Amino acid sequence: MASVQPLPVDDPISRALLAEYVAMRAESFPGQYTPATPPRAMFEPPAGVFLVVRDDAGEPVGCGGIRRLPDGPAGVRYEIKHLYLQPSTRGRGWGRMLLNELERRAREWDAAELVLDTHHTLEAAGGLYASSGFIAIEPYNDNPNATRWYGKTLSS
Repeated sequence: MASVQPLPVDDPISRALLAEYVAMRAESFPGQYTPATPPRAMFEPPAGVFLVVRDDAGEPVGCGGIRRLPDGPAGVRYEIKHLYLQPSTRGRGWGRMLLNELERRAREWDAAELVLDTHHTLEAAGGLYASSGFIAIEPYNDNPNATRWYGKTLSS
């Protein structure tokens, strides 16, 4: 059975998955995507967490994280970052499993809201977010790689 485990964002496994993610994004919209290497502290509790998805055989196949942002109108706010699953693993519910675990951890840190930005070409991701209760919101950042912004209010 697939599982999710926290790993430092600078762990070699995390770095390899992030490199795949960056390559996929760069291929999806060449010349537009400008990757940044996230600092370890951004994803260390309680500032955030970085998770790795492992398949049924224990192999790393995806990743994602949350990081604390300045409080928003609803209160404590976390942002979902670098949600990625290898293409061969998609459609198995593992993206939802990862998203649910990130949300669970944000709730543990008293998050009132989760936000994220994405690109309109990532249609499957947009569908996952919408079916998980995220709604379109006004831009909360000036990310040049983003064309859509989503938010979800978390109840206690």
